[in-house]
Amino acid sequence: MAETAPPPATDQTRIDTSVPHSARIWNYWLGGKDNFEVDRLAGEQVRELFPAMIETARESRAFLSRAVRFLAGEAGIRQFLDVGTGLPTADNTHQVAQRVAPRSRVVYVDNDPMVLAHARALLVGSPEGLTRYVHADLRDPRAVLRQATEHLDLDQPVAVLLFGVLGHVGDDDEAVAIVNALLDAVPSGSYLALSDGTDTSEGVVESHRQYNESGALPYHLRSPERIARFFDGLELVEPGLVPFTHWRPERDGPPADLDGYCAVGRKP
Repeated sequence: MAETAPPPATDQTRIDTSVPHSARIWNYWLGGKDNFEVDRLAGEQVRELFPAMIETARESRAFLSRAVRFLAGEAGIRQFLDVGTGLPTADNTHQVAQRVAPRSRVVYVDNDPMVLAHARALLVGSPEGLTRYVHADLRDPRAVLRQATEHLDLDQPVAVLLFGVLGHVGDDDEAVAIVNALLDAVPSGSYLALSDGTDTSEGVVESHRQYNESGALPYHLRSPERIARFFDGLELVEPGLVPFTHWRPERDGPPADLDGYCAVGRKP
């Protein structure tokens, strides 16, 4: 029997459309329709300053698919904790994982009410596996783990996924502490898959400065060296910490260099 029942409705589904929101802006950049005019305006403001933002968003999403296929396939992972999942679109984590391994168990975590509303309707997985959504804040990893344990066996390996979310935590030490708290709760053989924007060009730095002044939840870019701290103590999967397009690319020709880095690491 499939364990895919949606969570109950709560007052947290109220959606504020007066200010832009990163999940909805990201949805706009990916070509989705779950956004409002305020989000589109903020997204276009970034795009004017940094035209490669659309490609960066889509390549980040493509990395998610490749990383999850690796984890469910070659790495043999059957449990996924996707923290800061954002709005559902094509090829969500559970869809990618359960195509490879139908018994995969996927728990999504986010604290945005619009994400909650859409997850309730859309995040339903394979009959053999499990797909759940929990409403929790990245900044409270203990609450994330408390709810995750209702659906995942943390005595068995888990892939902790943090795609495009740690930029919302401006302090490096706090962000590292969050990652460490999540990884400390899972056993040897677990993985961390992470991607984030980087301050590797003047255009992306200026576009994010203006984005952070738009009223949206600020997003802080980091250098690749600062992102590397999240993988301290882990065994990096080849090719290591690289731009999105360089992580096991599936296209012919040289990959483009974009302002975003990613990596997958194994907990020894």
